[in-house]
Amino acid sequence: KQARQLENELDLKLVSFSKLCTSYSSTRDGRRDSSDTTPLLNGSSQDRMFETMAVEIEQLLGRLTGINDKMAEYTNSAGVPSLNAALMHTLQRHRDILQDYTHEFHKTKANFLAIRERENLLGSVRKDIESYKSGSGVNNRRTELFLKEHEHLRNSDRLIEETISIAMATKENMTSQRGMLKSIHSKMNTLANRFPAVNSLIQRINLRKRRDSLILGGVIGVCTILLLLYAFH
Repeated sequence: KQARQLENELDLKLVSFSKLCTSYSSTRDGRRDSSDTTPLLNGSSQDRMFETMAVEIEQLLGRLTGINDKMAEYTNSAGVPSLNAALMHTLQRHRDILQDYTHEFHKTKANFLAIRERENLLGSVRKDIESYKSGSGVNNRRTELFLKEHEHLRNSDRLIEETISIAMATKENMTSQRGMLKSIHSKMNTLANRFPAVNSLIQRINLRKRRDSLILGGVIGVCTILLLLYAFH
């Protein structure tokens, strides 16, 4: 129960964390377009929110790891059947979920850091361009065209990043669904392997009952014949 509760909390946290990382670039673009006095990325509220959520997720992962270790110790302790397939399957399922959540967290965190580094570089370049424009007073047509082209390229890059993020989220969802289908398939195979043994046992019982009935009928028939012979003798 504790593992499932932590897994549900982690799932919600990771969804919010992924949304924060996805919306980071577009939010930064909007802020830079609306004001030239916007502070740098390091002091933004989104960065603080990112750090807070990352610490919370790491703590939840640590707690879930500890619970999985305790479950593993229980399965290896004395008095617990070592060949309990359902118990081992449950433990392995929780381990797989922990591994998937850990992988998703590190992947999302790495993507966020890469986006933030790219935004820092683009912001620095933009500041240099603005400083050059204000300092030198270059307002000719060619410079304006170059700047517009740069803005178009930056917007295209942002759209590509958003598309990639959506594709990655879709891939993660499909991977999760595939894991669920594998789990269902494994359970079906386990049931299919168990039912033949049950059917075989039932058939043996029926055969033994039929044999006992035949023996009992034969004994009754013999006794009846003997009684008739004795009566007509």
